[in-house]
Amino acid sequence: MLQRWFAPAPRLTPAQKARLDAWRALPAGDRKIPFDHTRYVVVDVETTGLNLITDTLISIGAVAVANGRIVLEDSFSVVLQQLESSGKENILVHGISSTAQREGVDPVEALLAFLEYLGKSRLVAFHVAFDETMIRRAMRQYLGIAFKHAWLDLAYVMPALNRSLIGTHRVLDDWIGRFNIRIEARHNALADALATAQLFQIAIAQAHKKNINDFEGLYDLERTHHWLRDVS
Repeated sequence: MLQRWFAPAPRLTPAQKARLDAWRALPAGDRKIPFDHTRYVVVDVETTGLNLITDTLISIGAVAVANGRIVLEDSFSVVLQQLESSGKENILVHGISSTAQREGVDPVEALLAFLEYLGKSRLVAFHVAFDETMIRRAMRQYLGIAFKHAWLDLAYVMPALNRSLIGTHRVLDDWIGRFNIRIEARHNALADALATAQLFQIAIAQAHKKNINDFEGLYDLERTHHWLRDVS
């Protein structure tokens, strides 16, 4: 683990540095732009396991929600090349074969492509802590950057908007079942991102009814629910 923390800075080519600098130079955007006038990126990841310290990022799947609508043609999916493939039990979960892992995209190129796809759009996920940690670790390891981005966590937003379901709906499967969201392949990063995007659309519709119309409003709701849960 110490080797990971004190590893030398990654060596990027001049072209890769230029791409990273171009992403950094993008304007951050306004957190108070209404849902119907901005782009969000809903993301999900697959990893070698659930340990936030020792496991590694295998794939990223993402789909855009622009102006309140899912834009299927504005989606992203990549498998990061692994020096060693994950174990058989792990492969049974996400379905990414040993060959696909070893023949994946060079991690530097994969992560640069993700940043270029993302731009400075707000990120949305279900249980952000896991996805964010795995992406941040990979960004630091391969690109040498501290990836500090604005995230919205539907694992807290949905209970805050549906208080009668607090305690009975905890995991993503609970919510997609509740709202009859169809998912083609559970534990496929892109398919899970698409299901989460549909849940985000439901959250937006419910938020409008509470006069919450932008990222800032939902983020405040998320923080409040998080705090109330922690002190209860």
